[in-house]
Amino acid sequence: MNDLNDPPRWNIEPPDHRGRGPAAGDGNQWNYALLVPILGLAAFRWIWDRDSQKELEKAKSQYEKEVTTMKSELEVRYRETLTEQRRSLVQLEVQLEKEKQRVEGFRNAMLTQNQRFMQERKLLQERVVAEEKQRVVKSGAAGAVLHDALKQEDTWAQQARATLKELEAQLVERQSVFCSPIQSRHQREELERNMLLKVVRQPIGREMDLESDLKDIFRRDKHCADYMNMDKRKNGSLMWVYLKYWQLQVTVQKHKRAEEALLTGKSHSK
Repeated sequence: MNDLNDPPRWNIEPPDHRGRGPAAGDGNQWNYALLVPILGLAAFRWIWDRDSQKELEKAKSQYEKEVTTMKSELEVRYRETLTEQRRSLVQLEVQLEKEKQRVEGFRNAMLTQNQRFMQERKLLQERVVAEEKQRVVKSGAAGAVLHDALKQEDTWAQQARATLKELEAQLVERQSVFCSPIQSRHQREELERNMLLKVVRQPIGREMDLESDLKDIFRRDKHCADYMNMDKRKNGSLMWVYLKYWQLQVTVQKHKRAEEALLTGKSHSK
């Protein structure tokens, strides 16, 4: 067995600090042999750390540059978007103001026209009443003949009022469809075409020129009651003015037809 207190020599001997013995020179050579690779490894590591630090600083600088560029681009885009939104908002405000002015102008025009129709109606009523009084106070055959002519025109007047009553119901339905948020435009246009065809085909509609009045209503009457409204007759504004005007026109037309019958000796009702 080997003596652990006396291990065999493996060509590695500690240096003889006193320089004694034959192994003194071999120890120095062994120390130098280990020092060279250690110094080389240290130099390599120093060079590696320096290059790595340079690459790291370069990557960091590039990253900061890209972040700065991206931040600048985002700020420019944000300003452009904000400017565009402000411009769009200003345009919308201008358009809204124009629409308000247009609606206000239309409302004033409607009020003016309504007042004009009411004045005309009042004048016509006064004229009709005055003419009736004159005819009543007149005696003789002329008064009796005129009275008979007016009676004969009652049939025409009743038919005209019935037509206007039916037309009123159709206008109420048309305006309800116009004000409804769920009913289609096609349905409203179909109602309008049917009304126009009816007044064109009927002699009363042609005689009173209802077609042009209906077209004016379809083009200009945009009035709707509030969304909670359940009464269809609260919709519309201009159409109610026209309906009153048509009723008055029937009365005037009745007297004109009677006077014409007296002058020509023919009755329109026959």
